[in-house]
Amino acid sequence: MKLDIKLLLGASAIALMSFGTTASAQDCPRGDLDERFCDVDGDMLADTPTDPADLVDPDTLIFAYTPVEDPAVYKEAWSDFLTHLEKETGKSVVFFPVQNNAAQIEAMRSGRLHIAGFNTGSNPLAVNCAGFNPFTIMASEDGNFGYEMEIITYPGSGITSPADIKGKQLAFTSPTSNSGFKAPSAILKAEFGLEAEKDFEPVFSGKHDNSILGVANKDYPAAAIANSVMSRMIERDVISPDQVTSIYKSQTFPTTGFGTAHNLTPELKEKIKNAFFNFEWEGTTLKAEFEKSNEGQFLPMTYKEFWDVIRKIDAANGVSYACE
Repeated sequence: MKLDIKLLLGASAIALMSFGTTASAQDCPRGDLDERFCDVDGDMLADTPTDPADLVDPDTLIFAYTPVEDPAVYKEAWSDFLTHLEKETGKSVVFFPVQNNAAQIEAMRSGRLHIAGFNTGSNPLAVNCAGFNPFTIMASEDGNFGYEMEIITYPGSGITSPADIKGKQLAFTSPTSNSGFKAPSAILKAEFGLEAEKDFEPVFSGKHDNSILGVANKDYPAAAIANSVMSRMIERDVISPDQVTSIYKSQTFPTTGFGTAHNLTPELKEKIKNAFFNFEWEGTTLKAEFEKSNEGQFLPMTYKEFWDVIRKIDAANGVSYACE
């Protein structure tokens, strides 16, 4: 079925408009941040509220990981880390299995989500609309980090380069995904003169694993995906390497950014940060899953620096961070 990208983006905008109740605008510097937030220090993140009445210190912390694949896979993968997080904070921690990026952003904006990993493409929306404060990403033990967007097809499809997608179908994941939509859209237009709906038929699978399985099973002739997800699926024997062929590989992008809601108390934020950085990966469920994509530590980072390339891709695609 042919899907209208403009309609999908419009639906996302409508969803964002419904997120929580917007507080009265404050007279302060904020850049692209929603009017509920301030950015006095210029780090492009929502500042911690100065009024103690606006701070939250919940008894139960809600954690959500970006919905790149089946949430059930990651509930188990994160179990040891969440136990560690409970010990470090002295609070109960619950894994929230979100089904899509919009729901995850909505949950944080409305105060129902306290700690999260937002995927590369949705990080700017989470930062600007939901007050997300990212501070770390996963990296390999030697400090390397990130992933590449790849456009894949299946052997014998007749597609040997992105130019061959013209007149055919290409699977994206969701409009908020960097590697699943934003980056390939910008690259296909800039490098190959191809635009969705004009030069090829776009379809949206919803998640990276859906797109990868769709190509492996020949349901889609081609798809734009994050190769870190594909690596883990190959390691779990969900697909075999000979079922897919890569026809394009991008520059390296930052991977999922982890952080907190902006309005947690400073003391609680510090305990959460410490939990990420003093977590011992060896022998844990987290390492068992993420070593499949060569990740084994949490690396400190800044949104302003690490997400610069993503904001440039968004600008090229005409993406707005306005919540309403």
